[in-house]
Amino acid sequence: MPGNIVFAFLTLVTLSTAVRADLAVLQYHHVSDATPPSTSTSESLFEAQLNMLGDLELEVVPLMEGTRQALEEGATRNSVALTFDDAYESVYTTAAPMLADRGYPYTVFVNTDAVGRTGYMTWDQLEELASREGVTLANHSTDHGHLARKPDEPEDQWQQRIEHSLDDAQRELERRLGIDNPLFAYPYGEFDSDLEDELSDRGWYGYSQHSGPIGLSSATTRLPRFPMANAYGQIGSLKNKLLSRAFPVEAADLPDGVITSNPPMLELPLPETLSASRLTCFASGMGRIDIETVEDGMIRVQAPGAFNSRRFRYNCTHPAGDGRFYWLSQPWLNLSQPED
Repeated sequence: MPGNIVFAFLTLVTLSTAVRADLAVLQYHHVSDATPPSTSTSESLFEAQLNMLGDLELEVVPLMEGTRQALEEGATRNSVALTFDDAYESVYTTAAPMLADRGYPYTVFVNTDAVGRTGYMTWDQLEELASREGVTLANHSTDHGHLARKPDEPEDQWQQRIEHSLDDAQRELERRLGIDNPLFAYPYGEFDSDLEDELSDRGWYGYSQHSGPIGLSSATTRLPRFPMANAYGQIGSLKNKLLSRAFPVEAADLPDGVITSNPPMLELPLPETLSASRLTCFASGMGRIDIETVEDGMIRVQAPGAFNSRRFRYNCTHPAGDGRFYWLSQPWLNLSQPED
């Protein structure tokens, strides 16, 4: 092959790789100025976030369609999916009209025991939403319980608890609304490898609450989402999240997240195309943390001190070219800490 053709071919490959983007899934709870700030996105911030999607000319896609494409094919253009956990009333009264005006699809994850309670949607409201074009309703468990197996919990008791929480909710959604979508959002974002196996056996996608986009290296049962509450969804940092790319490390090379030591050690293979010197990692509440390079292209990341919270994260980014970043978030779960 002549040299100029080889050069053109390599340039095309390089450009196609550089412009490839992944699916950024945004996670909301309340959209309101009157609900708890830690789980709320103010109305003005929500509108500004939606405006940024338009300004960046991002395609807003249905969650299942976008997830499948990102996992199996890799996205060829920037895309975003919008999700709401718990089916709060403010999603129906505030968010839904704003989304309808823009024609944006979205998904609401429903914990079925809460439907009709104060602050939550009713079954009639959910039925009406389900009839709208572009709206998907999906499973968020029956009671929003902590589903990872508790220390010293007998396996048969855990199995019974999981089947009730996952399967009873799915049956209730099908009975009342006629839907049976293979989508599940982990309550509190908590999961362990056994719970992942349960979702895999059912053929469900599992969405958590650690940040990052979905891409070819992601696992179907530990899919990341970017939290969009007031503290995390500010406009100044939103563009980097929306344009981020999945970190090119296979999910199978990452731990399941239940810690056995505190602080935990994250060890992963760094692809040859990335440089440890350009990698930046942060730990929840501790700021930037050191990165150690070890043999065989492995790196180790560990916070300088123990955590006293039940859930925390290590977040790492690396330049991906074209002003974008590869983004990796490793969730950790300390089962010795009390449940919320």
